[in-house]
Amino acid sequence: MTEPFSVPVTVRGYETDVQGHLNQAVYLNYAEHARWSMLRAAGITQAGLIGKGVGPVALETTIRYQRELLAGDEVEVTCAFEWGEGKTFRMRQTITKTDGTVAAEITAVGGLLDLTSRKLIADPQDYFKELASDPALFGL
Repeated sequence: MTEPFSVPVTVRGYETDVQGHLNQAVYLNYAEHARWSMLRAAGITQAGLIGKGVGPVALETTIRYQRELLAGDEVEVTCAFEWGEGKTFRMRQTITKTDGTVAAEITAVGGLLDLTSRKLIADPQDYFKELASDPALFGL
């Protein structure tokens, strides 16, 4: 696993719920934002993925909430890929406040879907290596 990629996010007031803290569903948006930011930083675009006939899919996501986030809080959202054998890979993400407090940990399992056969491709890391101008961001 490589050093996690990270992006800054500011919690916006409209993302909070009646208790005044970040709505639980928004954590998924922050995680997805960090993932796509990482793909772009590595040189992978949605058009590039579609051109290769593949698309990323989420197969499982677990969020462990640790501290609440309030409107105006500044956070860093990390993303690191872990590769194994087979059709899937893991993404580990952390949402951390500027004071170092971990607000949430997110673990996801993903894959690359063949857009024609609608099945997972066998070796997703090969596609990431081929499409990325900087595959090192993925630990490849």
